[in-house]
Amino acid sequence: MIKSRTIKLTILAAACALLALPQAQQSNIVLKLTGGTKSRIALPDFRGAGGASAFAQVFNQTVFDDVQRSGMIEMAAKSFYPLSPPQQETDIRPTPAPVAAQRGAAPQQPTCNGRCLTDWSMPPLNANYLGFGYLAEQGGQLVAFGHLYNTTVPDVAGAKAFRKLYNGPLTEEGVRKIAHEYAADILSQFGVPSLAGSKIYFVSDRGGKGMKEIWSMDFDGANQRQLTKFNSISTMPAVSPDGQRLAFTTYSEGQPRIRVMSLETMRFLPFLNPQASMNATPSFTPDGARILFASSLAGYSSQLYIAGSDGRDLKRLSNNRAIEVEPKVNPKTGADIVFVSGRGGPQQIYRMNIDGADVTRLTPGEGEAANPAWHPDGQHIVFKWTRGFAPGNWNVFIMDVASREVVQLTHGQGRNENPTWAPDGRHIVFSSNRKGSTQIFTMLADGTEVRQLTTVGNNSMPVWVK
Repeated sequence: MIKSRTIKLTILAAACALLALPQAQQSNIVLKLTGGTKSRIALPDFRGAGGASAFAQVFNQTVFDDVQRSGMIEMAAKSFYPLSPPQQETDIRPTPAPVAAQRGAAPQQPTCNGRCLTDWSMPPLNANYLGFGYLAEQGGQLVAFGHLYNTTVPDVAGAKAFRKLYNGPLTEEGVRKIAHEYAADILSQFGVPSLAGSKIYFVSDRGGKGMKEIWSMDFDGANQRQLTKFNSISTMPAVSPDGQRLAFTTYSEGQPRIRVMSLETMRFLPFLNPQASMNATPSFTPDGARILFASSLAGYSSQLYIAGSDGRDLKRLSNNRAIEVEPKVNPKTGADIVFVSGRGGPQQIYRMNIDGADVTRLTPGEGEAANPAWHPDGQHIVFKWTRGFAPGNWNVFIMDVASREVVQLTHGQGRNENPTWAPDGRHIVFSSNRKGSTQIFTMLADGTEVRQLTTVGNNSMPVWVK
């Protein structure tokens, strides 16, 4: 878990910097969530022997992407790599002594074509770390021998950070598994949590005929699969903190209703919907015991309610004639909620206690704001806002809830909506139509390293969970 104080200070620093920089320079702001300078790493490609050779490209790309995606490690450009990188420990040689130069010239530093650590630590690479290894097939299984060395340590034995053996099925899924494991071990050396194993749930219309269903995928866009099959419109997914239950809104019975599904058995769980024309935008409390949602039970504009995870013990939280939706409980305290309301005019983001008291507006009333999501530290939110644009043209912003300071992450690239945080608090997933159709993207919490995860159909409303 990232220390909340560090996140708060760095996000506020980035917000202050935004005030001093023109928009064209904002993408250069580095939001250092953990502080310090980045280490630089070289990751030469693993080679594969036997049946493993067919999977080498997938392995190498997955490892490189995982380490680069962390945003905390600088990648040395592969175009400058030596021609003979090591594959195993015995390939590493001690650096020879500098060669004496002619009179008046500086001594020449010898090279080993990649077999000495100084080949990687010196210009043009200037890498602090070197990861290397090879793939093989053993007994019908895929194995990887992965190493990590600190190139700044002169002694070869002392430079070794780790050497590990990884095993998996001789399949593309198996090679991705061991690649994620090797990358996670590299990241752990820098105190960076890996996102491997986390899931993104989203809405997709790729089935056609105007239908929308809930899908899931790995954090890097792999293993996309359909979860609901109502042949209707299912939308607004939410996942319990333990990752075992999925709540969402479906029109499969005509009027919007909330359904809850077990992600272990894929069977539906009981949820008692109020007798209302609309029940929607569900979200779980941090302990998973209750669900908040919006309902038109009062007979006019939707209001906020809280109930047990089965829909019983219903309690009303808001009471006015404005539309109120999207309640999200603070994951750190469980005591306060952010939500969207039109009580002051155009929709804005508000905060209140979980019992409905002490309502305050967070956004200043300029433009329209929606889709709030809490950072894991419980001190910041990410949301969409039309500030500076005509209604309907959304961008993604971060806010420090206590100070109301904001940082804009996207800039005029279509509609950027439904942002939510990754479990590591360093990444954000969101939907955007910047390339025509609406697709799912991820980015670092400073707006850089944008990656597209989906391509088929239109995809939106992502949520990222462990």
